[in-house]
Amino acid sequence: MAEPDALTATREAYDDAASTYAELFRDSLRDSPLDRAMLGVFAEAVRASGDGPVADLGCGPGHVTAHLEELGLSAFGVDASPAMIELARQACPGLRFEVGSMAALDIADGALGGVLSRWSVIHTPPPELPGILAEFHRVLAPGGHLLIGFSATDDPSQPTQVFDHAVAPAYRWWPDHLAATLRTSGLAEVARMVREPQPTDRRQFREIHLLARRSES
Repeated sequence: MAEPDALTATREAYDDAASTYAELFRDSLRDSPLDRAMLGVFAEAVRASGDGPVADLGCGPGHVTAHLEELGLSAFGVDASPAMIELARQACPGLRFEVGSMAALDIADGALGGVLSRWSVIHTPPPELPGILAEFHRVLAPGGHLLIGFSATDDPSQPTQVFDHAVAPAYRWWPDHLAATLRTSGLAEVARMVREPQPTDRRQFREIHLLARRSES
């Protein structure tokens, strides 16, 4: 199956930017207590629902995958960019990292206790998002959890909105719209965190973390 054009373009762009990206974001969690808190909630939810393995999809240089391990999860990373995966393997030699596509994961049905998707769907054209979420649902065990992070649009009349990203074209979603798309994919929202933009933020977008759970059936 031929991969989507958007995926090819995004992978090539992140290959080119991998070293710069890793340098910019390797310590990003240190100054993000709300992000760390939400990752902690996600870790507790995964442990409570069976403590299965967790895939960090769109893992980039692997710093968040390593944080999940520090939280006691059995975590591994997947990214479409071979350059990102090489950097992750260098930075975290004790963890597993694989090149792969969120649209066609090389993971067995129901194998995971959790899926983390931190800003990894922002480059997915909106019509392709339901297919990605269907893959998340497929690889999660019944009762497994998804934590998905993204930037919000500014009003509910714009369920999606393109914005100028430094690496590749990207999209924002109205949170209720994305939550509804999750429900359609069999993933029910459990909680959400909304982070308002700070005066020093380059982009004045609200950041959203949605925690969702796959049904038991």
